[in-house]
Amino acid sequence: MSFRTLQEECCAANRQLPATGLVDLTFGNVSVSDPDQGVFAIKPSGIPYAQLQPEHMVILDFDGNILEGTLRPSSDEPTHRILLRTFTGIRSVVHTHSRNAVAFAQAGRNLPCLGTTHCDAFYGPVPVTRSLRPDEINGAYEQATGDLIVETFADRDPLQVPAVLVRHHGPFAWGATSAKALENALSLEIVADMALKSLTLNPGISEVPAALLDKHFLRKHGPHAYYGQKF
Repeated sequence: MSFRTLQEECCAANRQLPATGLVDLTFGNVSVSDPDQGVFAIKPSGIPYAQLQPEHMVILDFDGNILEGTLRPSSDEPTHRILLRTFTGIRSVVHTHSRNAVAFAQAGRNLPCLGTTHCDAFYGPVPVTRSLRPDEINGAYEQATGDLIVETFADRDPLQVPAVLVRHHGPFAWGATSAKALENALSLEIVADMALKSLTLNPGISEVPAALLDKHFLRKHGPHAYYGQKF
C-alpha cells in the first residue's frame, strides 16, 4: 500500500504553516487522513518546517499504530487521531499556538462572534474547553485533550464551528481538506485579533444578532449558499 500522495499533501500543508504567520519555532502541526484506507499522516516531532520532506511524514492507523516512517510523530498525534476518527466529514487537523487565539484560550473564554467576518467562517462563538483534570494531565495527556475537544462538541456541529480553543493551551482547527483546515486556522486567528481589539475598545460589546449570523454564515455554507462561484 502506497502512502506517498498522503505524505505529499501533509508535507505541503505543514510547510505552508510559517507563511501563514500562525506558528513560531516548531509550535504547530498538520495531519491529513485517508478515510478509505483508515490511515493518516502527521508531521514528525520537532523538525523545522523548511527541512520537511514527504518521506518524513509519519503514517499511522486510527488505533495509533505506526505503519510507515522512522521519525517520531508529533506529540499531539493522539489528539489529531481522535478528532479525525470522531468528527465525520473532516480529513485534516491543524494545531498552532497562534498568539491571538492562544490569548483567548489562556484567558479561558470563548471567542465571541462580534462581526460578520467571524460569521462568514464560524456559526457562532468558538468554544473554549474546560480545564483538564489532574488525572487527565498525568495520564494519557494528549489523548485526554482529544477526548476533551469531543466532549466540548457534544452539542455542537464541528463542521459549522470548525475550531476549538483548548483552555491553557491553544487552538485546533479542522476541515474537509488540508487547504480548508489551514484556511479555518487562519480565519480563527484573524477573528481572534479583531475580537481582542474590539473588546479593548468596547468591553461591553454585544455579539452579532442571530439574523445577521444566519445571513452571513448560510450564504457561504449549506445547501442554499450563494457566495462565490460554481465550477
